[in-house]
Amino acid sequence: MTTNGVPAIEVADLHKSFGHVEVLKGIDLTVDTGQVVCVIGPSGSGKSTLLRCVNRLEEPTSGKILVEGIDILDPEVDLDRVRARIGMVFQQFNLFPHLTVLRNLTIAQQRVLGRDKDEAAEVARHNLDRVGVGEKIDAYPAHLSGGQQQRVAIARSLSMNPDMMLFDEPTSALDPELVGDVLDVMRDLAHSGMTMMVVTHEMGFAREVGDDLIFMDDGAVVESGNPRDVLGEPQHERTRAFLSKVL
Repeated sequence: MTTNGVPAIEVADLHKSFGHVEVLKGIDLTVDTGQVVCVIGPSGSGKSTLLRCVNRLEEPTSGKILVEGIDILDPEVDLDRVRARIGMVFQQFNLFPHLTVLRNLTIAQQRVLGRDKDEAAEVARHNLDRVGVGEKIDAYPAHLSGGQQQRVAIARSLSMNPDMMLFDEPTSALDPELVGDVLDVMRDLAHSGMTMMVVTHEMGFAREVGDDLIFMDDGAVVESGNPRDVLGEPQHERTRAFLSKVL
């Protein structure tokens, strides 16, 4: 499904180099509105760099990225306006340690969206309840478990009313027993119709929730398709070798 026939995210012939090292080697992909696209692959394959290019945290070397039909590499584009549509959840939570959970969720709402203090707090409470950490509203990040911090980070992104969410290995820094709570929140988001692009090592989540699965290796998309097909009967030798080690 697309909005007015326009995909949520469209990437064409995307290249990214750091010095002489080419990290992305001509990536093409499309994420339709309401779709969950999971990206898997070995460390160093370019997955996180791809995600960071989609919201211009990294500057692509060449290629095209359209977000809801807007060319975000156009020098004239209002990048802040585009970024406001894209929630980003990182591996390391990226919460402000000196601010309470409530303030972590309200500061960008007030500064970027212009909400007043009361409205921002109401939105924050709603989203903290939504991810199951409403009782932590006055706590500081250091007093939360990793899983709670990540759920707060997701609530913070949701508080900006994004059209889509990017997740960069959101469970890889968590203790194993905390992973499930975060995946449950992501599952609920997917079932609510949120457009999501997820870099993950959680193959069960990708199989269950993903609409499309992309396997990357050495800066290129090696294989893509229905997650059950890719995980169950991978067509490419490199995909088979990778999955034999992680499944």
